Amino acid sequence: MISSSSDLAERFTTFEREAFRLEILADYNVPSSADNLRAFLAGESKPEGYNAGWVETVRAAIDNGKRMYRVHIVSRPLTEYLRYELGWGYVTNMTGGEEFFILDVTDRENPLGGVPDFWMFDETTPVVMRYDGTGAFVGPEFLPVERAAEFIAYRDAAMAHPHRAWRLGGSQGRVHSFRTGRRYRSHGVAPDPPPRLP
Repeated sequence: MISSSSDLAERFTTFEREAFRLEILADYNVPSSADNLRAFLAGESKPEGYNAGWVETVRAAIDNGKRMYRVHIVSRPLTEYLRYELGWGYVTNMTGGEEFFILDVTDRENPLGGVPDFWMFDETTPVVMRYDGTGAFVGPEFLPVERAAEFIAYRDAAMAHPHRAWRLGGSQGRVHSFRTGRRYRSHGVAPDPPPRLP
């Protein structure tokens, strides 16, 4: 059964240890992000205060010793939305302490084919994120604790596979690196420079 988005929002302030997200879509239809997406594609600067509410939510969790992290399954060439999400969204959210991993399945079989988009809180509460055919969010579906082991296995599989290193040129010419098992770095180029996104 689809629940309200407010039920999901509450979980980000009440979880106790960790919140994990698996993202599987190449395009998320988010009307509230339409103007920012257009600005990104036009080469404009990121607006001041972009994603500030989410960054504060993440920072509050991290400051209390919790972990928030996600894996996004992608294939190249990236869609315009993914370029925007990685170039503005992830880079911004990392400043609050959220961790990001990219699982590139361009040249390999997707090890999680058929697995839905989901959040999982404290390894006990899986929440499937339901989207329609256009990528618009329909609502969260909270699953019973009996399904937790299944989604823990999905998370472990996503984190066990090698994560391709990416390099994103930011709007101000900075280099943003997503690297296996490492936190965000925005200064210079990594010693083993990863490939630039197509």
